[in-house]
Amino acid sequence: MANTETSLKEAASIDGAIGAALVDYTSGMALGTIGGGKELDLNVAAAGNTDVVRAKVRAMEMLGLNDEIEDILITLGTHYHLIRLLKGRNTNGLFLYLALHKDRANLAMARHQLKKIENELEV
Repeated sequence: MANTETSLKEAASIDGAIGAALVDYTSGMALGTIGGGKELDLNVAAAGNTDVVRAKVRAMEMLGLNDEIEDILITLGTHYHLIRLLKGRNTNGLFLYLALHKDRANLAMARHQLKKIENELEV
């Protein structure tokens, strides 16, 4: 099992990664971040993407969809933003957030690697 720091380092090593965060969507707070730099404020991204997750959860409830969100993809002109809701023990209310350069990332591989990171994460 991997801790938060190890998991974020692994996420940051994904091809094209700009930055990653582990976020508590009940509070909107980032529990850990890596990367981002001048290109992306990961604490602001954590708070903003919390609103995205909450809105999708509400929409699913209103539609009566009895299912779980695996991940949410936001495609920008130059970036992919992946939000992966965590399902493991002690991870309720958490998501992994990964921002990628669109021209350097393999989206399918990034999703696969995030799922692997989720499975190994121990919070």
